Amino acid sequence: MSKINDLMARGTELLGSDYAILCGAMSWVSERHLVSAISNAGGFGVIACGAMTPALLDAEIAGTKALATRNFGVNLITMHPQLFDLIEVCAKHRVGHVVLAGGLPPKGSLEAIKASGAKVICFAPTLALAKKLVRSGVDALVIEGMEAGGHIGPVSTSVLAQEILPTLADEVPVFVAGGIGRGEAIAAYLEMGASGVQLGTRFVCATESIAHPNFKKAFLRASAREAVASVQIDPRLPVIPVRALKNAGTEAFTVKQREVANKLDKGDVDMMEAQLEIEHYWAGALRRAVIDGDVENGSLMAGQSVGMVSEEESAAAIVASLVQQAEAALHARG
Repeated sequence: MSKINDLMARGTELLGSDYAILCGAMSWVSERHLVSAISNAGGFGVIACGAMTPALLDAEIAGTKALATRNFGVNLITMHPQLFDLIEVCAKHRVGHVVLAGGLPPKGSLEAIKASGAKVICFAPTLALAKKLVRSGVDALVIEGMEAGGHIGPVSTSVLAQEILPTLADEVPVFVAGGIGRGEAIAAYLEMGASGVQLGTRFVCATESIAHPNFKKAFLRASAREAVASVQIDPRLPVIPVRALKNAGTEAFTVKQREVANKLDKGDVDMMEAQLEIEHYWAGALRRAVIDGDVENGSLMAGQSVGMVSEEESAAAIVASLVQQAEAALHARG
């Protein structure tokens, strides 16, 4: 057995894949084509449900099942107003793995997912929250650092890994995410006790990804320092920072925050409505870039590993090169 298989054993057993390499759920990008390609290549694809309605998710899972010969999962956002309906859709399709992102799972959601026989994987931004999730019965954790693309927390991947892996890696499989672009980093986290990893940015330019050619070109040209976190301009409007490539859309978001903050001042909207307006802004801006190819005004969500994305290649080639690099690093260290 190769060293990487050995170190990933708990992760691959949980996922039912050849390699414990999850694809991060990226709205508009992690859909049936990319998800099935990654799973069929031995990794583990995850559908990004995002703001989808239950009917849309139903169609997306059915479409993925038609293309995938291997296991895949579905990522659900805990704040989704129809979370329990979405869980039902996953159960109807006998989806084996549900990933919950975006905060503490609401009461009853873990039980509802487990009732269908599915495994639950949750994001844990701190050690205290990770412990709480393990006590509540999650099957695995994802710890994601601020180097990642999209919505990010304030702590780097290497710090989270040092805080959480020594304490919890023996209790449940832990997948490390954020800023991973090469196999050498995968090897290092596996040696620290991780059961696997999650990558998003690295898969955006897969040939099977439906992202617009303009969106892919922007990724191929970008360096790590161009993937910047959004700035929060009003402390009353706690906007979760989003990491994306700098463009006119980044500036427009600052203007949008001011506009929403003014509405808040005037009492035109309450806090919940204000935050939802910000969320909807992001969803629309991302679609403009990924689907329509408007890379000037849309949102180019990207992790700092974007500098390591140098060509368009198949999902299978990406998985194979990551595994090869990790294996070589593990052998070099004896």
